[in-house]
Amino acid sequence: MSQTPYSPLSGARTLPRLLSGISRKRPRGATLVAAIVLLLIVAMAIFAPWLTQHDPSEIAPAQRLQGMSAEHWLGTDAYGRDLFARVIYGAQVSLTVGVGVALATLLVGLPLGLLAGYFRSIDAVLMRFMDGLMAIPGILAAIAIVSLTSANLWTLMIAIMIPEIPQVVRLIRSQVLSIREEAYVEAAQLMGTPTLTIIWRHLMPNTLAPLIVQCTYICAAAILTEATLSFLGVGLSSETPTWGNIMADGRTFFQLKPSLIFWAGLLLSLCILSINLLGDAARDALDPKMQRREG
Repeated sequence: MSQTPYSPLSGARTLPRLLSGISRKRPRGATLVAAIVLLLIVAMAIFAPWLTQHDPSEIAPAQRLQGMSAEHWLGTDAYGRDLFARVIYGAQVSLTVGVGVALATLLVGLPLGLLAGYFRSIDAVLMRFMDGLMAIPGILAAIAIVSLTSANLWTLMIAIMIPEIPQVVRLIRSQVLSIREEAYVEAAQLMGTPTLTIIWRHLMPNTLAPLIVQCTYICAAAILTEATLSFLGVGLSSETPTWGNIMADGRTFFQLKPSLIFWAGLLLSLCILSINLLGDAARDALDPKMQRREG
């Protein structure tokens, strides 16, 4: 059985392979439902100002703990704030943190992984530092960083991003260590091709497939970490509408009114589950072993 020759430019076709492969490699129902749910959550976050006229931070003690009504679709919390407004505005914060952390981790981890995989001298020092970061539990490192700085959106994203960097660096490094032994890379070196050109044209494009998959998992993990930090009271201020803050504010009156926690928890679970399902679909679509097995 003949195999298709390997092409060093295959990494440039990662996105088309991803889009065409997802529909073939995974059950269409699960992937389609996950995509629809995530798109609805994203649309809800983008159009939040048009979906409600209530200020998510406006306190109205006279309207506290009200039930569902035409004015307050999901009722109000213990401070009289509109629960629907807080839930949909909370999606903005969670998605911003998730996407922001994933992109920032990619921008930092990708060049470090490329350098560690290609240069042995850099690898010896850099990977020992990454091993040290991985020895610290991510949630504890995030709590420590946020506690030592002012709790705002940027410091929160940095605190969540730092523990995720070693995973990307190790992933890219392992890919580069394998790719650098390919014949076309050795040929480029013998021809005197500049090192930056080799890294940019031959190494980096072929690391994109696993990197895309890893970024989806980082996005989901960042959303969950942000909610955990907010729930523990070390994230954004309680006035800021986040899913973690909503659940933290509602736990006192949970037995009296379970919806104070239910809706935020439901959207948080659906968002993370949808991202993970799409990440699994991307992994199956881009995995060469899966392609050969199903081919």
